[in-house]
Amino acid sequence: MQTLNVNLGERSYPIYIGAGLLGKQDLLGKHVKGSQVLIVTNETVAPLYLVKTQKMLTDFQVETLILPDGEEYKNLATLNKIYSKLLEIKFNRNCTLAALGGGVIGDITGFGAASYQRGVNFMQIPTTLLAQVDSSVGGKTGVNHELGKNMIGAFHQPQCVLIDTNTLATLDERQFAAGLAEIIKYGLINDADFFSYLATNMDLLLAKDRAVIASAVQTSCHNKAQVVALDEKESGIRALLNLGHTFAHAIESGMGYGKWLHGEAVASGMLMAADLSVKMGWLKENEFTQIKDLITRANLPVRGPGMEVEKYLKIMALDKKSANGIIRLILLKAIGQATVVSEYSNNLLRETLKEFG
Repeated sequence: MQTLNVNLGERSYPIYIGAGLLGKQDLLGKHVKGSQVLIVTNETVAPLYLVKTQKMLTDFQVETLILPDGEEYKNLATLNKIYSKLLEIKFNRNCTLAALGGGVIGDITGFGAASYQRGVNFMQIPTTLLAQVDSSVGGKTGVNHELGKNMIGAFHQPQCVLIDTNTLATLDERQFAAGLAEIIKYGLINDADFFSYLATNMDLLLAKDRAVIASAVQTSCHNKAQVVALDEKESGIRALLNLGHTFAHAIESGMGYGKWLHGEAVASGMLMAADLSVKMGWLKENEFTQIKDLITRANLPVRGPGMEVEKYLKIMALDKKSANGIIRLILLKAIGQATVVSEYSNNLLRETLKEFG
């Protein structure tokens, strides 16, 4: 087991990474404050890992809530089911919520914890690759609105993150590939050596080689933890973690939540960002080709669903990074060097959306 730390003063917490961690008695209990624990999971994950998680918490009053599976359920109606359950079982403000599942479960459970009785504790137990390397770390919680993804939420840090890499064995190829998009992102924004490592080892990653997966997960979590420690609430450098996400959120919202997986949308969004970076005269053509090749090898889309340019622009204008009517984008000066940009050519953006959107 490897342990990383997210250093946020009194809100600091550990990330436990290893194979076979689910079921180990000593890992979760020490992070529970109070005596009441609600495990929130979904219909897909519960049959696989709920019993193992319950066995880690035998010293507490443990209740469970099983939600439907899918991005289309990441909304206020589903969030209300968490509140109703907590109130029905009379959980107090010293209770702890445990999010067992992928990014949707982590985000919605975290937001439930952030807002129930003005804030209670929670723990992240991510079971998908995307959640393990991205959404479980950093304290971003929330739900979607029909007009925009993740537009309702709060920053609320977990007590710990427990990553059992054995859970990746049960992921289908599409879900696994979706997680690879976020891994590739870390190489693009600030770690060119990691990008090269991924290019060398992509075939082993796709084969779910244990050593390569462990290295990729650890490096991704390390990179994110460092950025979050410097900018917890995304007032500066943390925005770089959104490379491709402004385009991606437009795809997810515009196509209907659940049609495209988040990682699939991020992959095509990163290619759009890379293409615009080339058009701006920053990213070299051969670097764009390297990015496109790696995303293709990861079984991810390099083009969006073909939405109209005006639809993209309308949805992107609602992005949380937008300010004073200007869509701010994360673009690339080079592989491993991302930057936040407010000044760019709208005509070039339109060309990118037309070609790759």
